[in-house]
Amino acid sequence: MNNLSERLEALSPSETLAMSQRSAELKSQGIDVINLSVGEPDFNTPDHIKLAAIEAIEQNFSFYSPVPGFPGLRKAISAKLERENQLTYKPEQILCSTGAKQSLCNVLLSIINPGDEVIVPAPYWVSYVEMVKLAEGKNVVVQTDIDHDFKMTPQQLQEAITPRTKALILCSPSNPTGSVYSKEELAALADVLASNPNVIIISDEIYEHINYVGKHESIAQFDNIRERVVLVNGVSKAYAMTGWRIGWIAAPQWVVSACNKLQGQYTSAPNSIAQKAAETAYKGDQGCVGAMCDAFERRRDLIVKLAKEIPDIKVIIPQGAFYIFPDISAYFGRTFQGKKMETGADIASYLLEESHVACVGGNAFGAPSCIRFSYAASDELLVEAMKRIKVALLKLS
Repeated sequence: MNNLSERLEALSPSETLAMSQRSAELKSQGIDVINLSVGEPDFNTPDHIKLAAIEAIEQNFSFYSPVPGFPGLRKAISAKLERENQLTYKPEQILCSTGAKQSLCNVLLSIINPGDEVIVPAPYWVSYVEMVKLAEGKNVVVQTDIDHDFKMTPQQLQEAITPRTKALILCSPSNPTGSVYSKEELAALADVLASNPNVIIISDEIYEHINYVGKHESIAQFDNIRERVVLVNGVSKAYAMTGWRIGWIAAPQWVVSACNKLQGQYTSAPNSIAQKAAETAYKGDQGCVGAMCDAFERRRDLIVKLAKEIPDIKVIIPQGAFYIFPDISAYFGRTFQGKKMETGADIASYLLEESHVACVGGNAFGAPSCIRFSYAASDELLVEAMKRIKVALLKLS
């Protein structure tokens, strides 16, 4: 007897988490698996942030905080936005949640009615389309391609907008492609959106500090759409705090109030100790952020070089995040022991079983001709992983 809700039945399981779990299972069997599937920094949380958490425990920050987060954390985020992004948001316009994933889901559940359309450029992060389904909205996927750095053009955006369009989800720097929209590119998209006043822009900027092009550019900087932009960010990537689970939105007051109402009924505030650690992350020395970004840039250069040495792989140089997203469609139609490779998911499964390297097929990101590798790993592991991948791919015939 199946008593599950239709809502749950409509959702697909997370491919990234599934691949990471399969990798862990093989490791538990004693197999030497290199996991390039997981989207988290391999660095430890900086010591001064950990110390702030210890002090918070000693000072008994062990009670419920206000639903949107401690005032001190929201003030620190407000100051960060002013200092780093030249954006003015009052602390009251900020709501903290249990990770940026909950922040995104809060927004979609608060603004989407059944049948509302949400524009999602592909390749997209795996959970966007599933969250839209959860909110009973309709995904309008805009396909981009590797020849245009996986970026949506203003013309594509305009053509995707209909009277039912309620929101656009934009991610820059991008997971999974590492593409970064320039200020000029964002301005062109903003001009289209300015002519469509009913569209809310959800800007996922969680990889803000992991970019290799200089200053981060936010679509919230443009006055002609500013009052319809919801910024989503958090401490996970920039400060190596994935497990601390602190994300946040900065948004028009009506959106924040709606998300506060929703969150108050199903999780309340995020972890109080993690909030105090996050406050220190934003207020403390930022040298750790630059140091980690420098390491990621070096690794990016290494893995791109190694990927280009593999025949028939097409790869662009990512400008941010810590992923490469090569097109491996040249291998489609080839076989190994009678099994034909037809999608990126097939290639990813083959690489895990044959070369013991975990990655994620592009099917999960709306781009089945591609595959995602995370380079949040040591140089030595990246060299070994790409060596194994090259050997495995050359076995296909």
